[in-house]
Amino acid sequence: MQHHRFEATRIVAVSVRTVRSGKEVVVAACDSELLGKTLTRGNTRVHIHPSFYGGKLLSLEEAIAEVCSGTSVNLVGERIVNQAIEAGIVHPEAVIYLSGVPHALIVKI
Repeated sequence: MQHHRFEATRIVAVSVRTVRSGKEVVVAACDSELLGKTLTRGNTRVHIHPSFYGGKLLSLEEAIAEVCSGTSVNLVGERIVNQAIEAGIVHPEAVIYLSGVPHALIVKI
């Protein structure tokens, strides 16, 4: 008889990188499958570069907690942007679309 060990796994949905400098906290978060992709809007190209967006892999709930700590926040992806809208920290009209992918910026002043 074989015994299998099962471990609880959490859903990993978002790559989050946080950089602190003095009072400033920059948070970059994207749906993890977008890392390394290039998105466009008109003549503008945005590369979802792992050196900027790559960081901890978090659940949506953990990612939103990190986003709330940021003074400057950059969000890319359907899951993270929608979660930020649901949490009331991004207004739906503030969202732009790059290659059909939602993108939002938050700046606390």
